[in-house]
Amino acid sequence: MKTRALLIRLAKQFPHSIAKKNHDFVGTMVGPIPSEVHKIVLCLDFDEEILATTLEIKPDIIFTHHPFFFGSKTKILKYDEHKAYLNEKLKENNIALVSFHTNFDEGKGGMNDALAGLLNLKDVYAPINEPMMRVGYLDESMPVLEFAEYAKRKLNVDYALLVNYGNADIKKVAIIGGGGSRSYVVAKEENADIYISGDAPHHVRRAIVADKFNYLDVPHEVERAFMGAMKEIIKKIDPSLEVIILDHEKMPKVIL
Repeated sequence: MKTRALLIRLAKQFPHSIAKKNHDFVGTMVGPIPSEVHKIVLCLDFDEEILATTLEIKPDIIFTHHPFFFGSKTKILKYDEHKAYLNEKLKENNIALVSFHTNFDEGKGGMNDALAGLLNLKDVYAPINEPMMRVGYLDESMPVLEFAEYAKRKLNVDYALLVNYGNADIKKVAIIGGGGSRSYVVAKEENADIYISGDAPHHVRRAIVADKFNYLDVPHEVERAFMGAMKEIIKKIDPSLEVIILDHEKMPKVIL
């Protein structure tokens, strides 16, 4: 398939224009983009842990969720020797890299739709005030502790942190994958019974307590859903493309 044709199709579904302006970096990170694509590697982050494997696979292009260059490419290459090394190895081996970040999070069929799907939410919608968020309903309500265990299992994470000062039973659920804890106020405005996200700092947790709301903090690695969702999207565009997932990131060990 022509690489440009594939990228145009993906850009229509996940346009750069919906990426969080001023503090996100999406699109081509390492080029040039090859004229043809036959083999694609998908990963949450591209780093030295999977460099050797990637060079053995020899893909035409890598798609990551987290931006390979988060900030000024010139400054990163100057001060980050690890990124500089990876950049050179990719260029030497004619492997391009493209990142889909908050445009994938917000886009239809992207990250948060995938996470809502894993939770089996029904009647899912995106609030006007936070288009990245997905809000939907469980088939049946369940006690908050039971729901926390259910969500941990369905989202395939090793642990979760529950702040439960809100409704005792959960029916309406809001979610943003990654680090969207501050958007709990929108979930509360939408009358959700619980909000799921990650990376909540102490002061945000205290605000949730003060607002008598429920919050489930899950690891950022929940965003590995990117790989399965993106593979399905690519295969619908062209079933002949070889798509290889490298899911190499491990969650921290919980010490009790």
